[in-house]
Amino acid sequence: MRSAVRRARAGRRWGRVREVDLWQRALGFAALGFLTLVPLLIVVSAADASGGRGFAQWLGDGLGVSASARVEIEQLFALPGQAWRSTTAFGLALLAVFGLSFAAMLQNGYERIWDILPARWWARWRHVLWLAVLIGFLYLSAITPPWRDSPARGYVTFVIGILFFWWSQRLLLGGRVPWTALFPGAAATMIGLLGLRIFSRLVFSPLIASSAVTYGPFGTVLVIQTWLVGVGVVVFGGALAGRALHEELLRRGNPAHRDG
Repeated sequence: MRSAVRRARAGRRWGRVREVDLWQRALGFAALGFLTLVPLLIVVSAADASGGRGFAQWLGDGLGVSASARVEIEQLFALPGQAWRSTTAFGLALLAVFGLSFAAMLQNGYERIWDILPARWWARWRHVLWLAVLIGFLYLSAITPPWRDSPARGYVTFVIGILFFWWSQRLLLGGRVPWTALFPGAAATMIGLLGLRIFSRLVFSPLIASSAVTYGPFGTVLVIQTWLVGVGVVVFGGALAGRALHEELLRRGNPAHRDG
């Protein structure tokens, strides 16, 4: 009986993965992220041209790649000062529009994961607020923090990341899901990103170097695009795993639903 219940639960979870269409959403995340997040990160990181690390250094830290791979990445992007001087008002406005589209795509994914109806059109202000907080978060990540060389840097980044994804789900879902239900997804997302960083160091780092030799700068772009697909899988997959964990904890805490 218990094995049948476990198989039924596993079937429901797999059915939920298919309903969310995780792989297609990850591909959409990578495509839209490359068109919106990458230019946005370049502009944001260039805002602190004097002490900032620049987008290439930020991306190298995010991927956790080796020094040789960082050199290949840095050749693709302008220095912070050059990027900031070449930015126009029209470009900033276009980035804002794309950024709001990215927030809407993320909200739609969270709504599908939690089986919630799409929010009304007047709830679009949440996209503006989320984008503003994202820009601030990216700016703080791009500048040189006082604890950059501190052993506690990784822990601080991990905690801030959990808080950001926890708050992002709550905001984009319009408060229709309790905070306690959203925390496992935020934690799972950051754990997944940490695992992706380790995977990047082992796989993407040598792949960037070999692709640069074979395909030139285009090969490095392909690797970065593949990494963004992985980020998309982690973001949506982490939220999906968080819901499954939350429901499992509810079942264990409620004897009436253990066999349901």
